[in-house]
Amino acid sequence: MFSDDAPRDDVRFRYTAALASELEQRWQDRWDELGTFHTANPSGALTDGAGRPADPDAATFYVMDMFPYPSGAGLHVGHPLGYIATDVVGRFRRMRGDNVLHALGYDAFGLPAEQYAVQTGQHPQVTTEANIANMRRQLRRLGLAHDPRRTFATTDAGYVRWTQWIFLQIFESWYDVDAVRPDGSAGRARPIAELVAQYEAGTRPVPDGGTWADLTDVERRRLVDRERLAYITEAPVNWCPGLGTVLANEEVTADGRSERGNFPVFQRSLSQWNMRITAYADRLADDLELIDWPAKVKAMQRNWIGRSDGANVVFDVIGGLEVEVFTTRPDTLFGATFLVVAPEHPLLDEVPAAWPDGTRSAWTGGFDTPIEAVAAYRAEAAAKTAVERQADAGRKTGVFSGHLATNPVNGLPVPVFTADYVLMGYGTGAIMAVPAEDERDWAFAAAFELPHVRTVQPPAGFDGGAWTGPGAMINSANDEISLNGLQVAESKPKIIDWLESKGLGTRTTTYRLRDWLFSRQRYWGEPFPIVYDENDLPIAIPDELLPVELPDVPDYSPRTYAADDAGSSPEPPLGRNADWVAITLDLGDGPKQYRRETNTMPNWAGSCWYYLRYLDPTDADHLVSPELESYWLGPQHNPEAGTAGGVDLYVGGVEHAVLHLLYARFWHKVLFDLGHVSSLEPFHKLFNQGYIQAFAYVRADNGAYVEAATVTERPDAPGEFVALVDGAEVPVLQEYGKMGKSLKNVVTPDDMYDAYGADTFRVYEMSMGPLDQSRPWDTRAVVGSQRFLQRLWRNTVDEATGELVVVDDDPEPATLRVLAHSIADVRIEMEAMRLNTAIAKLIVLNNHLTSLDRVPRAALEPLVLMTAPVAPHIAEELWQRLGHAGSLAFEPFPVADAAYLVEDTVTCVLQVQGKVRSRIEVSPSIDGDVLRELALADAGVQRALDGREVRTVIVRAPKLVNVVPA
Repeated sequence: MFSDDAPRDDVRFRYTAALASELEQRWQDRWDELGTFHTANPSGALTDGAGRPADPDAATFYVMDMFPYPSGAGLHVGHPLGYIATDVVGRFRRMRGDNVLHALGYDAFGLPAEQYAVQTGQHPQVTTEANIANMRRQLRRLGLAHDPRRTFATTDAGYVRWTQWIFLQIFESWYDVDAVRPDGSAGRARPIAELVAQYEAGTRPVPDGGTWADLTDVERRRLVDRERLAYITEAPVNWCPGLGTVLANEEVTADGRSERGNFPVFQRSLSQWNMRITAYADRLADDLELIDWPAKVKAMQRNWIGRSDGANVVFDVIGGLEVEVFTTRPDTLFGATFLVVAPEHPLLDEVPAAWPDGTRSAWTGGFDTPIEAVAAYRAEAAAKTAVERQADAGRKTGVFSGHLATNPVNGLPVPVFTADYVLMGYGTGAIMAVPAEDERDWAFAAAFELPHVRTVQPPAGFDGGAWTGPGAMINSANDEISLNGLQVAESKPKIIDWLESKGLGTRTTTYRLRDWLFSRQRYWGEPFPIVYDENDLPIAIPDELLPVELPDVPDYSPRTYAADDAGSSPEPPLGRNADWVAITLDLGDGPKQYRRETNTMPNWAGSCWYYLRYLDPTDADHLVSPELESYWLGPQHNPEAGTAGGVDLYVGGVEHAVLHLLYARFWHKVLFDLGHVSSLEPFHKLFNQGYIQAFAYVRADNGAYVEAATVTERPDAPGEFVALVDGAEVPVLQEYGKMGKSLKNVVTPDDMYDAYGADTFRVYEMSMGPLDQSRPWDTRAVVGSQRFLQRLWRNTVDEATGELVVVDDDPEPATLRVLAHSIADVRIEMEAMRLNTAIAKLIVLNNHLTSLDRVPRAALEPLVLMTAPVAPHIAEELWQRLGHAGSLAFEPFPVADAAYLVEDTVTCVLQVQGKVRSRIEVSPSIDGDVLRELALADAGVQRALDGREVRTVIVRAPKLVNVVPA
């Protein structure tokens, strides 16, 4: 063996990048040939797991990565971080004896492929398939232990069929708030046929009086359609002309722009498909307690759901109308001095022709009539994004509507304003303003010369303005109720009880969560399995006609009906194929012509349920087999999954905390209510990996990014950098950020495969730091991981001859102790997903073996097995060279010999007055009295005492003795 890592010319079998590449691809081919990672199901078509049937008594472990999108740019080294981690964990659990399910598919619908189609005219399917092929090549080269039989893309016709089938299950369901779930809680989805049966039997009253029998067929269908979990409504939506589509709230950034493309988003009223996710708001919030997710992600979901308790309060508007507001502070009603409604509020559809007496000039916006003022303000608000409207609240924009309302607790008239910081899509689209207890209301009141009335006593010394803290109620009484003297918490239930008794309000819980806007005016998405009849009513396509596939269209460009952004409307590309839109069907009453839905589903649809399809993507008869769903997602085979069941480990980025995860949980709960799944939650444990960051470089002269690969540090000026641009050196400045195309700091896995091999790349990514933290990429540091594998190789193979160098001699006791501690430590670190420290323990053991004259087989083989999850190719190769015929993928993970975990001696620190004076080696089980005498007899202790008497001796056997002199 060689004792150094320097390259040598006289070694034919040195572990180089070329040798690594050869053996890695050879082992990948062999795994595929033998079906090594074919996972056995207990039933169905996939029961032949690498020749091993599913053990009904074995624990299951379902590990999954978040669905990757096949980008045309391929992978950079940041992308595989989570994939390698799940592979390491899955391989470890497989060696522990678990039946491991690990697969990877592709989330293939979406805007990038469509935008490329717009630019080039190439069909998105062609682009998508090419991107998938490239990504599959890059991932295969990593040696990931996925079951290749379980892969698919969301664009596959068989997958689209079941996505559309789930949509129809939701469409054909309603939420019964009184129905009892298995745990005794109220509220669950039920088939729409059961709702119709209730109306027909008269056990459910028809709204607005009348009977079911009195309604026409069209009226009945419209009544039922209003209750569906998937429904059409005319409502304010986020319209993005730049993308030619509407967006869900979750797809709009805090700046009021599209998450993809950063285009401005406007509020428009359009007829769109929605999903009634709000019916599940409480369950989505409460069931977070059942799952093992990062606290940050749970908090993000709870905040997005935004549950608030308060009251809906009715204000009568002079002229016979009324406005309902929701408030979390009904205790402050006596201080409400004006109302504010959103510009889209229906109250503003009719406003007085003239300003009422007492109207101040500051209220009118300079207009002669309320009609002019409101029309102008509505037009101004329509041209703003939702976030711009919220930000504009600081400038106190608004106008008096001309309406006066009556405060229900004191009968006083209050003016009704419209202001664009109030959004129709939140709450009731109207708020009551209490300037003395709300800072924004105070600012608005000051700008428009409106009064304030304090209802909560500020503390002594308060210097004015809105008081938002606690205190005793004041100025809050009428002839029937008094809140004066009560604290805020006491006043809320009292005033709500009074409002309810008078028919002026109701105790209410509201949510920030809005129903999920499910329509997209795009081409590259799942078509809706819906047609419309002559009454423009939606009808489900029969299951036997699924999937509804995308038609060819003349072009894929998003278009709008108007030139200006704010006033434009979408034109779905599917509508350009008239032959497809018009369809003749026999739905039971003879052939008739129908009109297809021309919107498509959002890209989130396919990623809502893919974890179910991995269980058996070959099953053409079921969304998911009940037996397989119970086997893989139920808690009975893996107690770690908790009572809610779900995927045992789900790894992905925190950027999906609201969008994908909330939508997937919603779909899963609907499927649970309808009996299609038995687990309460889709994902039991969630782990968010960090990002890989890298240096980027910008030109000092113009701020443009340059390719990081062209940059070098000036040898004469450390810390200064130059880039080679068109043959000339250009000074550049170094930055640090997330790796990506925009910063031109991408390093690809292909670069790493060529320079070091996949195993070195895997070891480096896993050893860079804690998996949940972002970490800096440094290609120069990869060599450290390569040296670890080179030393492991040399501890097994003679680099000159290729022969084994291990011996069958029994290891020395010192080696057995290092081995036992390494095995115990690595197992603990792997189980906790502290993969970087697990690798550090492997390196310690490997270095110990390197220091020996001859490496004993009994110590080396456990090291090879423990290395296998992280560097599987070299481990397989060494395992075979060590004389084993089969793959080590299913070999038992080493178990530490407990006898060598017990230390022969421990170091005991001897102190005098708290200062260390000596150390001695003692037995771990030494008696305290014996240790006391040894300490007092120690020469170092005697020198420190210098003849003084001993007052006391503090003994903490076996590791510490502190002698205190008199």
